[in-house]
Amino acid sequence: MAEYRREYWQGATYFFTQVTCDRQPWLCDDIARVALRQAIATVRRKRPFQIDAFVLLPDHFHCLWTLPENDGDFSTRMRLVKSHVTRAIGDRLNLEATITASRKARRERNLWQRRFWEHRVRDEQEFAAYCDYIHINPVKHGLCKSPTDWPWSSVHRFIQQGIYPPNWGR
Repeated sequence: MAEYRREYWQGATYFFTQVTCDRQPWLCDDIARVALRQAIATVRRKRPFQIDAFVLLPDHFHCLWTLPENDGDFSTRMRLVKSHVTRAIGDRLNLEATITASRKARRERNLWQRRFWEHRVRDEQEFAAYCDYIHINPVKHGLCKSPTDWPWSSVHRFIQQGIYPPNWGR
């Protein structure tokens, strides 16, 4: 297996995709949304970062995070978010998935895919493209007809702040 190396740039903006284990669709459940929101808030208090864009779908989320100028450690932040959610609601979700021997050995649960995908955003054009990708994602997955129909998205903030026009994505 190839050795994957992550780039850690201090103060950079990153695009992330984090998927649930076996793409189980639990993320939009009430308890999951609350737990994720609380986990992010808890992590941000000790390890600050800015959330530039975010969308929550049933089996994954996409986001853009900007890290502080003197910090490039996004992996710890994502690990802590996932751990907080798992500890808060892991036993209450009643997911139907077996825990593999590998997960048992690592003392992992069956909530999250082990790894996440990240990409360092290199310029404003890439930033805008990722924002659009994040906000159109519920439409792409057939969850709604317009990005503004999806409640768990920063598209509403973008429209409120005048970044997008009110009819964006229609």
